[in-house]
Amino acid sequence: MTLRYELGIDFASLEAIDMHVHLEVDECGHKAMPEDLFEASAAYFKSSERTPSIDRIAQLYRESNMAAVVFTVDARTALGHDPNSIEDLVQGCARNNDVLIPFGSVDPRRGAEAIGDAQYQAEQLGVRGFKFHPSLQGFDPSDEAFYPLWEKLQELGLPCILHTGQNGMGAGLPGGRGIKLRYSNPLLLDDVAADFPNLVIIMAHPSVPWQDEANSIATHKANVYIDLSGWSPKYFPSSLVKMGNNVLSRKLLFGTDFPLITPEKWLGAFAELELKDSVRPGILKGNALRVLGIEE
Repeated sequence: MTLRYELGIDFASLEAIDMHVHLEVDECGHKAMPEDLFEASAAYFKSSERTPSIDRIAQLYRESNMAAVVFTVDARTALGHDPNSIEDLVQGCARNNDVLIPFGSVDPRRGAEAIGDAQYQAEQLGVRGFKFHPSLQGFDPSDEAFYPLWEKLQELGLPCILHTGQNGMGAGLPGGRGIKLRYSNPLLLDDVAADFPNLVIIMAHPSVPWQDEANSIATHKANVYIDLSGWSPKYFPSSLVKMGNNVLSRKLLFGTDFPLITPEKWLGAFAELELKDSVRPGILKGNALRVLGIEE
């Protein structure tokens, strides 16, 4: 029987909260995506430890005195591939609840079933948010066909992370394996943020090639944030760094995209960014505490 997750983290003692960590394989050895997508993304990111177990993830973050938000992506309709077990993910986080925070995922293209899945994951499993990848899942988040799902997530009061910008998934494959970049344009999320003002939306990654759009949305919409995962900070667009020092200082969140980028690599490059010392603690932890509902 799957355990319901209960938060057990001593946030005051943590150095940072990584808001973007993937669990790519469940406890039965089932991978979240087809093999060709795994191989392409590993080559794109030059990652080494591609499929660590959830206990291995917990060990690494525990040793670094950090917490991590962990998730998978349910893209069964677009990929024709069953997702990882969300029950396994939650159970792994439950036995490592001193460092891990589970986010759920549903396939928006499953309609009413997706809404039921979201309610089950939130109320029965205890997930603390949800992860979506519009390009991988093959859907336009601004399409009103998906508004009943956003309405349910707003009702549940849990934050949502949505991929934006360039895709490592399918990179270098013929036709990008059919994955369409336009679904990851952050402007599509502006409609969702406007129409669901109490839904906390986290735009995952620097949104290259649409960084100015992402900056504008996060500045304009109180319920929109940016996580900084998927890119080494040394490659961050200059506009993102500049605005991170002022109007976006309370809107940016530490995230790595582990196992594709390690916390050590990300933090090493982050230390070299031209950011005010007063801004760094918020990015590394303080802003995440508000997004996760730990602090006001």
